[in-house]
Amino acid sequence: MKLGVNIDHIATLRQVRGTTYPDTLEAAKICAKAGAVSITVHLREDRRHIQDSDVYRLSRECPLPINLEMANAEEIVKIALDVKPAEVCLVPEKRQELTTEGGLDVAGNFQALEKTVKQLQDNGSDVSLFIEPDEKIIEASAKTGARVIELHTGSFCNATDPQKAEALLKKLITGAEQAHSLGLQVNAGHGINLNNLPGILTVPHLDTLNIGHSIIARAVFCGLEAAVREMIFSMKK
Repeated sequence: MKLGVNIDHIATLRQVRGTTYPDTLEAAKICAKAGAVSITVHLREDRRHIQDSDVYRLSRECPLPINLEMANAEEIVKIALDVKPAEVCLVPEKRQELTTEGGLDVAGNFQALEKTVKQLQDNGSDVSLFIEPDEKIIEASAKTGARVIELHTGSFCNATDPQKAEALLKKLITGAEQAHSLGLQVNAGHGINLNNLPGILTVPHLDTLNIGHSIIARAVFCGLEAAVREMIFSMKK
């Protein structure tokens, strides 16, 4: 299993004060040194953290493949087609949300997503769909032609009731098994930290965990390289 690091909140620290630091490229290089396999950035329509310039600079100079998170919005799709990141993860997006809430309604937006998946994959990017572990949604995801899904782990990771957490974990396990049987690569992300990681690691067929907030928060105390290494060590352990 591999670790992809989301560096959105490096940009958040920069944007909150309007400075030129901390630098997203420097962060990406540190993550690479620590053993991460990819860098995730979410180019939101409101540009609250990652900026267009980050995406273009990272695409040119980042030592790791870029996973570009984005809504299925025409403006952002054009940028993705221009940049040609190694992977694009299509996510739902609301202006008022603090972070991505829930997965894509692939079945309800099938035609639009199928069109974008084909555009991006014909352009050289693998496409991942950020989804809930729902049987119909997973089936629809496979039918779009996407090669990858990313299971939304936030509900499990944030659950405080043990019985509810167990039920949510079972859904993730069932969803991963279904997706794998359909030939999809299975990634996972959202809300994962060192405390809930053991539960996540019981989900089968996981290829990559994409983790951001908890690593950046941990880095405040121990440094980014150490925080990334700590997560990788815990994943392997």
